[in-house]
Amino acid sequence: MGSPSRPNYDLAVVTAKGARRWQHGHPWVYRSDVSRRPTAPAGAVRVEDQRGKPIGTALWSPASEISLRLVDRDAGVTLDADWWCHRLHAAIQRREPLRGLATAYRLIHGEGDGCPSLICDRYDRWLVVQLMSAGLEAFRDVIVDALDDIVHPDGILARNDVPLRSKEGLPVGVELLRGSVPDEVEVNEHGVRVVAAPWRGQKTGAFLDQRENRVLIGESARGRALDCFSYHGSFALHLARRAESVVALDVSAEALRRAAENCARNGITNVTMVEADAFDYLREHYSSFGESFETIVLDPPAFAKTRASLPSAIRGYKDINLRALRLLTPGGLLFTASCSFHLTKPLFLEMLQSAVADSGRRVVLRTMTGQPLDHPEVMTIPETGYLKGALLEVQ
Repeated sequence: MGSPSRPNYDLAVVTAKGARRWQHGHPWVYRSDVSRRPTAPAGAVRVEDQRGKPIGTALWSPASEISLRLVDRDAGVTLDADWWCHRLHAAIQRREPLRGLATAYRLIHGEGDGCPSLICDRYDRWLVVQLMSAGLEAFRDVIVDALDDIVHPDGILARNDVPLRSKEGLPVGVELLRGSVPDEVEVNEHGVRVVAAPWRGQKTGAFLDQRENRVLIGESARGRALDCFSYHGSFALHLARRAESVVALDVSAEALRRAAENCARNGITNVTMVEADAFDYLREHYSSFGESFETIVLDPPAFAKTRASLPSAIRGYKDINLRALRLLTPGGLLFTASCSFHLTKPLFLEMLQSAVADSGRRVVLRTMTGQPLDHPEVMTIPETGYLKGALLEVQ
């Protein structure tokens, strides 16, 4: 896809450790492993190892701890409009199986699609992007042009209100890039209609990564169900299709108001909104009221935002899972998840085993889940994978 001649990009030289990282399939090179820093501003650079061997083309972020992000192993490639169109089109094509199942899904998952620091989510006829590195920001216009040409959206919104941009020396905010994007967008997810809020909602407007897990537990739900950390009720809506009744639990009254609107939108009348802290609710309803549920969902926010917070996060995850297990009837189902990157799959499973042991219940692991098609997890890039889930059955 590139020019036949070498592009006029500045040169970065990386240490043996940095070159080895790329050879092993990880696109990041940290500041400490750049032995010769480019003098050019943020953008694309050619990269060589210390022996002068060309090893690739990278996005260069002068102020970032992650100085280089590999985008092409060809050091002679030009990151022009054709290159970006080809790379983005390939990623978008991989989402084709989702087109008939949902109208909201992720088109570009950063490093998972060979587009480091770029997120692009589709909400029906509109796109929401996040450009999270200075090297990528230098290609903003060509990327937006490519998305416009490939998808033909009615509008493109930049949700660049993420703290990571500050570390890159970039402005933080929300900006309309093309056309118009409404405050709310109704999307369809496996037959369930929900409202996304591109301008102000969580993430880029909604949580898209749990879509398949909502279907999984929704198809198995029965009896009295409890959806903890319900937010706008996405899990509750799927549970309500088979469960007799559902309690949608969240600490935010505003979130529950949105959940109630989503229920009304789908003609669902068997969901009760409860404003409460999930930890308090699970503790009080086991110890004081003796209530029980046939189906429970635990989809908490990330407890471990840093490696240092991991020990306390594991205690928190274990606590809510232990209390949920104690509230389940024999034969009851628990779908539990973690979106904390630092809580690895082995640690997640170890935490669940500990919670089960303390519960005194006999519990079967029905299945473990990861990320859906539109959130690819590359085996050599751990940072592309963060979501893990488990469906448990109490016997």
